[in-house]
Amino acid sequence: MHLDDSTLTKDGLRATGAGRILLLACGALAREILALKAANGWDHMDLQCLPANLHLWPDRIPDAVERAVQENRAHYARIFVVYADCGTGGLLQARCDALGVEMVAGPHCYAFFEGVDRFAAHAEDEITAFYLTDFLVRQFDAFVWQPMGFDRHPELIQMMFGNYTKLIYQAQTDDPALDAKARDCAARLGLVYERRFTGYGDLARALAAQA
Repeated sequence: MHLDDSTLTKDGLRATGAGRILLLACGALAREILALKAANGWDHMDLQCLPANLHLWPDRIPDAVERAVQENRAHYARIFVVYADCGTGGLLQARCDALGVEMVAGPHCYAFFEGVDRFAAHAEDEITAFYLTDFLVRQFDAFVWQPMGFDRHPELIQMMFGNYTKLIYQAQTDDPALDAKARDCAARLGLVYERRFTGYGDLARALAAQA
């Protein structure tokens, strides 16, 4: 999925200026990045998203990022990878270093939405917490309920979530409908519910640094 503000030439090539930046991002961050672009007038930034379901196979993320970087490098002054480590065990950072592109700091989006330092400060106290973002609340069935087989085998809920105590919804936006849905997700998993408004956290700061 490629979302940008540039035009195409008659040959189908992107008419990017010398100062254009490509944000190569996880599809789970598309709404948030578009909102930040619009709010800050970052019209020189284009957004290309890789499939959000790569998070189900994090070992595939480095190769997917590398392919996208190589395909787009000639058309942009700079490429910024809007992924955290996301379960790749440092492999994505190593790949980005080899490609000469920067990426978002932090272990995962839960950390950078809250702020990596703040998240790390209480991570040990929340080892039994399960986190959802706006995207994951919207896509709870597709990314949690169905892949884990809970729709077919509800007895698996206790097996997989028996050691969790609460669900923390990290809200990027103030949306009562999402709050209600997140609360329902917690009830379905048998967890105590907590809503924590984070806004865009370090994501906003990381993109502003690129601007």
